[in-house]
Amino acid sequence: MDKTPVIFAWSGGKDSAYALHQLMRDERYEIRYLLSTFNGKNQRLSMHGVREELLDAQAERIGIPLKKVYVLEGNDREYERLMREALLAVRREGVLTVAFGDIFLEDLRTYRENQMRALQMNCLFPVWKMNTAMLIRNFISGGFKAITCCVNDGFMDESWCGREIDERFVRELPSSADPCGENGEFHSFCFEGPVFKSPIAIRTGEKVYRALELNLKEQVDPDMTGYTKGFWFCDLLLT
Repeated sequence: MDKTPVIFAWSGGKDSAYALHQLMRDERYEIRYLLSTFNGKNQRLSMHGVREELLDAQAERIGIPLKKVYVLEGNDREYERLMREALLAVRREGVLTVAFGDIFLEDLRTYRENQMRALQMNCLFPVWKMNTAMLIRNFISGGFKAITCCVNDGFMDESWCGREIDERFVRELPSSADPCGENGEFHSFCFEGPVFKSPIAIRTGEKVYRALELNLKEQVDPDMTGYTKGFWFCDLLLT
C-alpha cells in the first residue's frame, strides 16, 4: 500500500512531538517534511521564542527535513502569503496533506481547514479530541521530556517558565490551566523522546517578560482568571 506523504506543522513543543510520534507509528503515512515559522528578525520560533538552532537540532535527531518560513512584518496577511507559497511548493512534489498537533480548539481547526481547502490540500489532526490529562500522562510515561519556554501570566507566574514538564509539574498546575496548555497557558520545547535518535542537551538562559500592547477596547477586569498582561519567556540554549 502506498503511504500518504505528509508535511507536519512543527512547533517543537510537546503536543507536536506526541502527534508526530503517532503519525510515525502509523504505516499509512510518510512524513516528508517538518514546517516551522520563524521571526525573520531574530531567528526565533514565532510565538514560542525558541532559537532556530534548537529546531535544527530537533529535525536532525528526528531525521526529517525542516522547511522554514520567515516572517518579518508579523501580520496575518504576510503569514498566510508565506505559508501559501511554502505549501504550494511541497504540493508540487505530491505532498497534499498537512498535519497539525491541535487538540480541541474548534475555531483554530476550522481556520486551518479553510486555508488548506483553498490550496486543495488535506488536514490531518492525529491527537484531535484526545483528553489532555491523558495526553500529558502518556507523553511523560512514554519517555518524552520537555521544558516550558513561554508562560502566560494570566495563568502562571515567572516560576513556571523554564520548568521541566514532569509529573510534579502536572500535579502542581493551577486548576484554571489546561494540562497541555491548549488555551495558550504555556508553550514548551521537547528535547528528548522516542521521535529523537538522541536527546538534545540544553540549558536555561535569561528570562524575559514581554507585556502585551492592548488598546482600551481590549481592556478587561484584571482580576479575571486568564486575563493576560504579558508573557514570560525563558531563553533555551544548546550546551
